[in-house]
Amino acid sequence: MTLRRSAAAVLAASAVLCASAATATTAVAAPSPTPVIPSGLYGEKDPTYDGVWRQSLALLAQDTVGVEPAAKAVNWLVGQQCDSGGFPSFRADAAEPCTSKTMTDSNATAAAVQALSALGGQDAAVKKGVSWLKSSQNQDGGWSYNPGGASDANSTSIVIGALAATGEKPGEVTSQQGRSAYDALVTFAVPCDAKTGGGAFAYQPDKDKKLAPNADATAAGVLGGLGQGLGAEAGKPGDKPAKCAKGKPTPERAAANGAAYLDGVLAGTGHLDTPPMPGAEDTKPQPDFGNTADAVVALAAQGGAERAAKPLEWLKKNAAPWAKENGPAAYAQLVFAAHATGTDPADFGGTDLVKALNATGPAPEATDRAADEKKDDEKEDGGGFGTWWIVAVFFVASVGAGILFSGRKKNQQL
Repeated sequence: MTLRRSAAAVLAASAVLCASAATATTAVAAPSPTPVIPSGLYGEKDPTYDGVWRQSLALLAQDTVGVEPAAKAVNWLVGQQCDSGGFPSFRADAAEPCTSKTMTDSNATAAAVQALSALGGQDAAVKKGVSWLKSSQNQDGGWSYNPGGASDANSTSIVIGALAATGEKPGEVTSQQGRSAYDALVTFAVPCDAKTGGGAFAYQPDKDKKLAPNADATAAGVLGGLGQGLGAEAGKPGDKPAKCAKGKPTPERAAANGAAYLDGVLAGTGHLDTPPMPGAEDTKPQPDFGNTADAVVALAAQGGAERAAKPLEWLKKNAAPWAKENGPAAYAQLVFAAHATGTDPADFGGTDLVKALNATGPAPEATDRAADEKKDDEKEDGGGFGTWWIVAVFFVASVGAGILFSGRKKNQQL
């Protein structure tokens, strides 16, 4: 799903470059201005294409590990919602009402719904978001990135996660033609007898209606088939299917086949790859950290933590620099991978993901860990009259003079 956000940015940038090229003979393009980061928003990079997305992932990841996000961070996300219930990628001025030109999208809306539903206390925003998602459902039962487009596996899957997170039954949310989200999802599953990629999910059929395997879509499709969201829980351990299992294309079977495909792709290096960008000097595929993290969540959700062991270990050893460079959404994806596999996010290959994520935005209101440590300290101190107090009394008595004594104060950001 991170690939979708990057693709949107690339398309927009391409449009800008084309416009600049048209006037290149008469003017020199001005440098891009430093983006203004709104108070309450996580991350320091331009939020134009991923503001709502990265905020939603950050808040959901914090909730997953017991962190209570800052109120202004939650308020910022809620303020991005249009009256229609949909969320755009980013609104610079949330005080201005959305117009017909405001591009709301299913991915931002579904991610925001999942985050706000998990946090609680935002029933009105969640209800409006779900209503918008239902209203933008395509007749085939699926969803496109923006309303009106052709359905795709990624968008359909993340909406399934949002519906499930709010207590809806995705299989009962149908279009006017009676098609459900699951009806659409299984149409993106590559048949087992395909020449390549049997069991995988395609993003969309190509112009010849053929399905090309896509690892990003497959990770999303596995979660969608299981009715799970971004912060998925580990599934029950079971026998790993060695190959794609033929039969009726049910959501459960499609999810199992998708996981089997991911197993095969990850068997060698333990990570997924992304093709080089056009014009890049290095023409070799590069490791895809984000989609590998998504694959870890998908595999764990489908067959237990052990199934994701190899790519998880690769992420632990290699993903910290990537997350540091890419900010809150990247840290959140790693937190989701840790959560799905029962890994301590405070020691993910030596990196404290929770602390790093929190540092990308406003300080959280509270954390479960901080509360637990406070209780432990109180026990050690005997409720305020423990060892430290006794030492202080003896010290005062020995010097025969008053001293200024201050209690220990924590300054730990988790």
